Amino acid sequence: MKIQSLSVVVPNPACINSCPFCVSRMNADTTYKNQMNDNLPFFDLYLKDYIKRLEFARDNGCNTVMLTGNTEPQQNRKFLTYFGMFMQLMKNPFHWIEMQTTGVLLDQNYLRFLRNHVGVNLISLSLSALDSKVNGDIISSNAPMPDIPFLCNEIKRYDFSLRLSLNLTDYYDKEYVRAGDSPDEQIAGVGRIFEDCRKLGADQVTIRILYSSDTGTPQDEWIKEHAASENVVHLIESYVKANGIVLGVLPHGAVKYSLDGLCVVIDEDCMDKSEKTGEDYKYLVLQPDCKLYSQWDDKSSLIF
Repeated sequence: MKIQSLSVVVPNPACINSCPFCVSRMNADTTYKNQMNDNLPFFDLYLKDYIKRLEFARDNGCNTVMLTGNTEPQQNRKFLTYFGMFMQLMKNPFHWIEMQTTGVLLDQNYLRFLRNHVGVNLISLSLSALDSKVNGDIISSNAPMPDIPFLCNEIKRYDFSLRLSLNLTDYYDKEYVRAGDSPDEQIAGVGRIFEDCRKLGADQVTIRILYSSDTGTPQDEWIKEHAASENVVHLIESYVKANGIVLGVLPHGAVKYSLDGLCVVIDEDCMDKSEKTGEDYKYLVLQPDCKLYSQWDDKSSLIF
């Protein structure tokens, strides 16, 4: 079995954000009981089960943990405190720990906690626009959204690696690659996207293409109306391939490029729905019920 990464779902009752394209909101009916609750009578048993699953992934060659979930991971600081302790209890802990977040609630003290106690090495900042106001309007959080340049500067100041995960919304059609521009102007516009990422201090950029599941959900309708145009997606892909140098191929086929100091990956399958060959997984998901799954939204994908 090959496992590229382990997605750890940080339990929270509800997300502080209301991202209109959120995959988790599409699959809200798939719920997992939270056994990582220290008020439960058998918490000690489930704690051991949880560590067993962490060790199982580690023993099967998985080196990377992504703290993520259906909510913002930092909403549950107690769980993150426990997770940092788990790493100290494991005989062979994970040394590369990432966190996926929109950045809401993160301040200097929280960043210090993530770096020093939890052991986070890389913060993957999910952005729907590189403009702070536009990004905040799309995410519609119940808490104040961070100023993007300031937060990126703080992330780098605490010596995290910074990945910008860019959700390709129509913001990029409006601000970088306008339909009325000449072909040369459009190519230059794509170049400005990556230049602005470099200015923010990014080490890595992941391009996320938004796809509708064609099931008629509100998220589907929003994506149909507000996803970046096919032209923008094509131009970005072509620009990276033409100007980047191949660094390697990830286990599931995505190619990493070196683009003027940035590591760029184009993610066309964030839910890992592509056809599997053997027991080869882009990721496994450790849910709050203390069990491992190969899919986010299908309980029949139980592994262990």
